[in-house]
Amino acid sequence: MKAHMFTVRIWDLPTRLFHWALAACVVGLVITGNVGGNAMTWHFRLGYTLLALLLFRMAWGFCGGHWSRWAQLPLQPARVWAYLQGQDDPQHRAGHNPLGSWSVLAMLFFFCLQVATGLVSDDEIANVGPLSSWVSGAVVSWATSWHKGWGKLILIMLVTIHLLALAWYRWQKQTSLVPAMWHGNKVLPKSTRASRDNLVSRALALLLLTLAALAVATLVSLGN
Repeated sequence: MKAHMFTVRIWDLPTRLFHWALAACVVGLVITGNVGGNAMTWHFRLGYTLLALLLFRMAWGFCGGHWSRWAQLPLQPARVWAYLQGQDDPQHRAGHNPLGSWSVLAMLFFFCLQVATGLVSDDEIANVGPLSSWVSGAVVSWATSWHKGWGKLILIMLVTIHLLALAWYRWQKQTSLVPAMWHGNKVLPKSTRASRDNLVSRALALLLLTLAALAVATLVSLGN
């Protein structure tokens, strides 16, 4: 007898839009950063956009859909250890698994650090972060070095690991994680709580994103 499966809304629309907008920003930032010259104008714009997205996601982690909330990330060492030993918690099939949860936090942390260092960087040629005058020359020098060196390399490494993990799930576990980030639903063997994804929650997300964008615009204007 074929087991009954349940279709559950896991990723709400704001979370999905954040994910793909973040990916687009990262691709654009890598390209414009490597091209340099006039492309740096767009590098700065994409950096500000990325910062607004990160601020939105931090807030959305407290009031977004059930599976998008920070409280649902299984970060406890015991759960990570159990996952490494092959003990598959059914909840991992719905949201993030323990390793995926730590990967999410690592990427968000280093994205924030990369944006922060970009705001106070100065290549001593033509590109100066809007807040570079707020900090000492030593901080500007360190931030510039990190932003162009280790910061970029670490983020490329984390993104590569993320993509390899998606490929491993697809080919080794016969589970594709990408479609759910397009349409929001997962087909699960056990019914579980769905994420709220209605007009009210989407309006709240739009408000939070607007406030995040205004905060970034205000921050940048203070340095100019």
